[in-house]
Amino acid sequence: MRIFDPHIHMTSRTTDDYEAMFAAGVRALVEPAFWLGQPRTTVGSFKDYFDALIGWERFRAAQFGIRHHCTIALNPKEANDPRCTPVLDILPRYLAKDGVVAVGEVGYDSMTPEEDSAFARQLEMAIDHELPALVHTPHRDKLAGTRRTLDVVAESKIAPEFVAVDHLNEMTVKLVKDSGCWMGFSIYPDTKMDEDRMVAILKEYGTDKVLVNSAADWGRSDPLKTFKTAEAMLSAGFTEADVDKVLWQNPVDFYGQSGRLVLDELPGFSASTETFAGNSVLRGGRQ
Repeated sequence: MRIFDPHIHMTSRTTDDYEAMFAAGVRALVEPAFWLGQPRTTVGSFKDYFDALIGWERFRAAQFGIRHHCTIALNPKEANDPRCTPVLDILPRYLAKDGVVAVGEVGYDSMTPEEDSAFARQLEMAIDHELPALVHTPHRDKLAGTRRTLDVVAESKIAPEFVAVDHLNEMTVKLVKDSGCWMGFSIYPDTKMDEDRMVAILKEYGTDKVLVNSAADWGRSDPLKTFKTAEAMLSAGFTEADVDKVLWQNPVDFYGQSGRLVLDELPGFSASTETFAGNSVLRGGRQ
């Protein structure tokens, strides 16, 4: 089994997670820029974060046999903070970088005018840079937020096949399917979707344009939820080809529109002394 997790925040995860993911079949992932849990107060903190996504984290993943890609954006929550909005002015330099395969996460948190403005502007950037857009739907008022999201996407004139609308559920999947956008689902231990609900959606709506992710981050989450969804699919009668389509080929097809995916195989972890900016994933010799 090969797995491509199209939405996971590895900056928040440990090397144990990387090793477990590799053992489960994860060979590629996309890490979207997102809110770190504590408010950022300067543009410089975003620059350091973006640099880590395209540099250190890409290196760290490769040391464990996983190809790392990222998306870059001002996230919806921090779009409401005037200390953060100047980040929009520096995004173009990052959207031109290797390994950046989409603009994201963009979209809504609280559906404010400030979020409207940031969302529309970043969709324009996606069009200008010929990149896909990864869209976050709000965790509150999800149905209204998804409708508003699709209205903004339509107004932007971005091609629907270049848009993945994420964090969907049973109430919102048909809206997004009918729009022609890609449908993203986050599988969580307690909140959002679980494996059984995901299997039911796949039975009803099929496997086309479906992206299944773990969205694992600093909160209670599980970076192996993609693998567990694959197991649930097989138990429910889906074929190995179905699993490969949902867990590998679909993310490749969506993010491949960027022209920047690197998917050649890497070995798993070895005690390499290779470094990035003088740093190694090893923490010194045994003492």
